[in-house]
Amino acid sequence: MLTLSKYEGKTETEALEKCINDLNTTEQELFIKKTETEAKLFKSKKYIIEAIKKNDIINYIKDYIKEIDKSFNIEIKSEINEKDNVIKVVLVSNNNPILIGKDGKNIEALQTLIRNSIRNQIGLDIKINIDASNYKKKKEENFEREIKKIIKDVQNTHIEVKLDPMNSYKRRLVHNLASTFKNIKTESIGEE
Repeated sequence: MLTLSKYEGKTETEALEKCINDLNTTEQELFIKKTETEAKLFKSKKYIIEAIKKNDIINYIKDYIKEIDKSFNIEIKSEINEKDNVIKVVLVSNNNPILIGKDGKNIEALQTLIRNSIRNQIGLDIKINIDASNYKKKKEENFEREIKKIIKDVQNTHIEVKLDPMNSYKRRLVHNLASTFKNIKTESIGEE
């Protein structure tokens, strides 16, 4: 079970210092939620810091994966690290097709389950990226290769191309890739 530690202060710095001293850690080793209360007639403004150690989140994810390991009845080894407030989880299994699922559905579902479990317990949206045997990385490389080919075709033919609908992450990849080519303009069309 995950819980946030809560600290109050007259300033944000005071609340943060209380948090860091009490948890005996540094700000870089914490996930932090900052809020401030409005000043009322006879009460001054208060700053509230709620924090949890990144290691506590990592240990929770390890335990969660162990439970999945038992449920799936397959052996799953995990390597978990945190960089730039994103937790990266690399899984290796004795049955990767089951772990990954058709078109990566199982690995995406596992990522969603863990992210939602953490959000429901502590109210923080923590970025978690789960991959199994570099499945997502290989899929992303193939996607980039395909988009580069389309961009080169557009450069040669000067004919506009409409791509299938895609999620925001893939759209951003397309825009970023296209920006590296001369005379190519991209535009997202639709509701999102």
